[in-house]
Amino acid sequence: MSVIAANLQAVHQRIAAAAQQAGRQPADIALLAVSKTVPPDRIRAAYAAGQVAFGENYVQEGVDKIAALADLRHRLQWHFIGPLQSNKTRLVAEHFDWVHAVDRLRIAERLSAQRPAGMAALQVCIQVNISGEASKSGVAPAEVPGLAHAVAALPGLRLRGLMAIPEPEHDPAAQRRPFAAMRAMLQALRTDGLDLDTLSMGMSGDMEAAIAEGATLVRIGTAIFGARQYP
Repeated sequence: MSVIAANLQAVHQRIAAAAQQAGRQPADIALLAVSKTVPPDRIRAAYAAGQVAFGENYVQEGVDKIAALADLRHRLQWHFIGPLQSNKTRLVAEHFDWVHAVDRLRIAERLSAQRPAGMAALQVCIQVNISGEASKSGVAPAEVPGLAHAVAALPGLRLRGLMAIPEPEHDPAAQRRPFAAMRAMLQALRTDGLDLDTLSMGMSGDMEAAIAEGATLVRIGTAIFGARQYP
């Protein structure tokens, strides 16, 4: 078994243990392998070990990898998970399957207009700045309902749910509080008529807390691929 395959197995065991502890089914929690700075051959190795969903933070790097792995295009699922600027929306709309960090209507409108007609709807999540950090992207919680209804109405997009990266905490109870707020926010949107199914939250350091509060997708990078090698 390769190192990447062994790492993936260990992460899936963590997910399963956290799900069991929360009284949930492991199959209800998807694993997104964060592959920023990871070369295509290592992504290919992760695919060989059963991983199909990969997350990229930088537009051009992601587009280059999608091209390098074009033979697997219909088998892989590419998620854009970084902050998105207006001048990069076309590349994302033309190449990715998911966008996790929509935080203003203008970005969603551009993605909608630029999604090629022959492609499936772009799956999107709204990023919520749940901890109110000045350094983080994301919409304020009070603005989520209005933005969610506006994004859900756009053609070429399918609003799937919410994403957040809370302020780091070491205490499990403190980790759970922002995730609980996210869960309540998603439920309120569903009660208000939106067909949503995704809570993209939880990384290596707080995955268990996120799963306990209803995460449906966790984003894990270094635990799968090892320490990142920045150029």
